[in-house]
Amino acid sequence: MFYEDAIWIGTAGDKKVSILPKMANRHGLIAGATGTGKTITLKVLAESFSDAGVPVFLIDVKGDLSGMAKPGVDSEDMQNRIKKFGLDEAGFEYMDYPTAFWDLYSKTGIPLRTTVSEMGPILLAKLMNLNDTQADILTCLFKMSDDEGLFLDDIKDLKAMLQYASDNAAEISREYGNVTKQSIAAIIRGVVALEASGGDAFFSEPAINIRDFIRTENDGRGVINILDGRGLANDPTLYTAFLLYLLSELFENLPEVGDPEKPELVFFFDEAHLLFDDLSKVLRQKVEQIVKLIRSKGVGIYFCTQNPRDIPDEVLAQLGNKIQHALHAYTPSEERAIKSAADSFRSNPEFDTKTAITELGVGEALISVLDEEGVPTVVERCKVLPPASLMGEIDDNEREKFYRLGRMYDRYKDAVDEESAYEIIVKRMQERQEQAEKEKAEAAEAKEAEKAAAAEAKEAEKAEAAKKRKLKSAAGSVAGSAAGTIGREVGKSIGGKVGGKFGKTIGGNIMAQLGRSLMGTFFK
Repeated sequence: MFYEDAIWIGTAGDKKVSILPKMANRHGLIAGATGTGKTITLKVLAESFSDAGVPVFLIDVKGDLSGMAKPGVDSEDMQNRIKKFGLDEAGFEYMDYPTAFWDLYSKTGIPLRTTVSEMGPILLAKLMNLNDTQADILTCLFKMSDDEGLFLDDIKDLKAMLQYASDNAAEISREYGNVTKQSIAAIIRGVVALEASGGDAFFSEPAINIRDFIRTENDGRGVINILDGRGLANDPTLYTAFLLYLLSELFENLPEVGDPEKPELVFFFDEAHLLFDDLSKVLRQKVEQIVKLIRSKGVGIYFCTQNPRDIPDEVLAQLGNKIQHALHAYTPSEERAIKSAADSFRSNPEFDTKTAITELGVGEALISVLDEEGVPTVVERCKVLPPASLMGEIDDNEREKFYRLGRMYDRYKDAVDEESAYEIIVKRMQERQEQAEKEKAEAAEAKEAEKAAAAEAKEAEKAEAAKKRKLKSAAGSVAGSAAGTIGREVGKSIGGKVGGKFGKTIGGNIMAQLGRSLMGTFFK
């Protein structure tokens, strides 16, 4: 409840324990065993921030935060709690809260997407556990895609770009450094794993505008953005990808505001152990860096988990506002965890912190917040206020009615598959294939034309040779006939003088034959 310009969490006797809005961006922790009231505490804080005009983003892993869209239901128990806390005097009333339901799988809320390009090669490489060489190659290929206008919107664009790079590895290596097919194959395997974990739904257009989470309603209350995380528990890779992307986008795009009077936005990460389980060292360092620096952007981050040890020490040290519900010690390890949790608070001389953690009832918590100077207050044993909205969840039909009526739904409901790397590469391949086929056809046509020309030339040559032979033969025949006639006459004359008529005949024939032989040799 937002009361007296503070985020009222609970009471310790007659003392109200509240978070100062200007200290809310110093982050926080809500911890406790299952069934101790963490979810109710989270709802109370989210409602209070909304009442203060601060937009909220929370991940609903179990589905029981959706009831914030409806007003709470009165009961005898609620009336007793209202009177006990003095909430009737503070103006408490049941109410619904402005909510926007989101879903990475585009099934139970407004589709929440981003593009491969916006995720970037560095974060993608970390998510796919690529080694340094593979990560460098992925960065080079992103540069190549930018240079060549290969826009990377979705998974199929990324796979098409990688296949294109594999097919043209030698050419790309000359300009962007050594790009091996083996490394590309390893990257493709990582992409396939990311796709199988739900990345095909998350990576798409239209990409979320981070500013759409930072909205207030006409009555001044901040919008509570609820991401359906029921399926994300089974997809830790996608869960991590989204959270890191979201935090990175906020850090990179929001302006520096220092320490504002109240946060620009507050995040609640329910079941925060899902974020840190099996998180690589590099990604953990990335989270630590963002948590340390993002408060200067006016963003507060609150982790909700069963045990403080689920949070890395470097991150835990940045959480100034702490709410610890009951923990139980059944093993030596759990005993050490309770001692560690107790040691993180400034002790209160009125009770033993370690003992109190094991004795807390449902709805009770140990709370320490930052004072006006940013110093943690001594721990107080408090009873947490009840929420004003519905306890429990709404069914999916009711959820659908709420998110379809929101103005954000029309903006993001339809996935858009505009021309990007996949379409451009397919088009290039088709053009290259068509060009290759055209060149092949032209080469075949030229070869056929050359062959036909050669055949025609050969036929012409043969015809010319035949013509020459015919002319030679005719010339030789005419010349031989003429020579024979002349020779015959000469022979007759000679023969006549030698031997009369018979001599004329023989002489003429001999001279005619001799003449034809001589002329044939000449015209040969």
